Amino acid sequence: MFKTMFYIKNVPMWERTIRIALGLMLTLYVIFGHPTASLMMVGIASAVFVIVTGFVGWCPMCALVGRKIKNK
Repeated sequence: MFKTMFYIKNVPMWERTIRIALGLMLTLYVIFGHPTASLMMVGIASAVFVIVTGFVGWCPMCALVGRKIKNK
């Protein structure tokens, strides 16, 4: 009845871990690096995007170029 859309993960686990760590480091850098207000907004938005793609395991840019995880 209801059609649910599930995205196939296109980010491997090792890269997801790196994305989450780098997103957290970027957040800390933006908060404590004292950038301008506009640079802070861009930095926080970028960090949130990287962290979310790390947790979800699906990246829209990777999907655009057709990246897929190889099945074992």
